[in-house]
Amino acid sequence: MNKDQLIQIANQAMWAEKEVPSFKSGDTITVTYKIVEGNKERLQSFRGVVIQIKGRGVTKMFTIRKVSNGVGVERIFPLYSPHIDSIVVNKLGVVRRARIYYLRNLTGKKARIKERRA
Repeated sequence: MNKDQLIQIANQAMWAEKEVPSFKSGDTITVTYKIVEGNKERLQSFRGVVIQIKGRGVTKMFTIRKVSNGVGVERIFPLYSPHIDSIVVNKLGVVRRARIYYLRNLTGKKARIKERRA
């Protein structure tokens, strides 16, 4: 075995692609991820609207936005992170863009996204 084959085997073991539901920007999803504090582990959920998906392959990342107590919160997740426990698609949205940054400037009813029927 040469060096390249060993690197490829290590990458496959580290970045084992798990079952991920298909979603795109505009969809509302809930991401449950593990938080490690010392020797304790706990699960925390983050529910919001996907505003962008970028990258490809094992480096694919997505950004979720939610409004918490009147403050907009955005979080970027690597799609194949070992810390992500589950991803659940709650609503399918109808948007015409791949990156919906305009959502940052909207508040109230203007910030709603039409729902697509599955």
